[in-house]
Amino acid sequence: MSIAARPGLSPTTLGALCAVGASLGFSLNDMSVKFLSGGYPLHEVVLIRSLVALTILLAVLVPLSGGYGILRTRQPFKHLLRGLFIVCANMTFFIALAAMPMADATAIFFVSPLLIGLFSVIFLGETVGPRRWTAIGAGLLGVVIMIRPGSGSFSLIALLPLVAATAYAALNTLTRHIGVRETAVSMATYTQFTFLGFSLLFGLVAGHGEFSPGPESASLDFLLRGWVWPRAADIPFFLLCGLGTAMGGLLIAQAYRTCEAALVAPLEYAAMPMAIIWGVTIFGEWPDAIAWIGIALILGSGIYMILREAKVGRK
Repeated sequence: MSIAARPGLSPTTLGALCAVGASLGFSLNDMSVKFLSGGYPLHEVVLIRSLVALTILLAVLVPLSGGYGILRTRQPFKHLLRGLFIVCANMTFFIALAAMPMADATAIFFVSPLLIGLFSVIFLGETVGPRRWTAIGAGLLGVVIMIRPGSGSFSLIALLPLVAATAYAALNTLTRHIGVRETAVSMATYTQFTFLGFSLLFGLVAGHGEFSPGPESASLDFLLRGWVWPRAADIPFFLLCGLGTAMGGLLIAQAYRTCEAALVAPLEYAAMPMAIIWGVTIFGEWPDAIAWIGIALILGSGIYMILREAKVGRK
């Protein structure tokens, strides 16, 4: 099941579809993690999620993508570095998610496309034209409107999505660099092995819960809470975490392999309306009028980017 451009499907179009599909996978994962954050420690959620994702990758996707030989690599250090970047991005974002509305955390995180565009110019030598910068800037303006500087969103916890955004930008810049020789499936698999190793090590150190401050700090309690045997009613959310991260990791790696980083990054704004939907339907977090203005700017910039790139591709 190698993900390749079919006849009539340009690499730009394929990369765009993969980016939007990855956003859906990651959004389902984020929603599930937030749902589970009230009763389980983060390292347990990540451990079970990684086991589910690795089962999907190793039992289904790797065999259909050419066999286990695709996991051979001459760049083990770069895979490890990429895995550490995504562990940092995930952990800081999830800790914030335990104490913030899903839409707020997602909005703050979306400083990452600007960082990715900047990194792609500095480290990859890619060209970002004025129209792309304008579209990215409009989306970021929408993010600023949503988080409203000076409001309660700007607490120490609100800085964590910014840390996650920086790590995520570094991750996808590195993906673009090593993706010339590595497949999307192999990168997604090594990422899950990194998550598995980190969560096992963290669980051995803090799995008994002796370092947890208790419910007064939702974020630290989520990080340091003791291991809890999963309840049957929560199993679907653990499975959804694993499925979402496996498909999201595969599709986003493919997107950054086939397209310029500065094109893929704005398309990840598709996760913004998804976060709003989960916030409203699952957690009862209704955006106000100002938030909707920010959402419109974010969506508008992403749609413009897609139409602009399609026009350039035809030329």
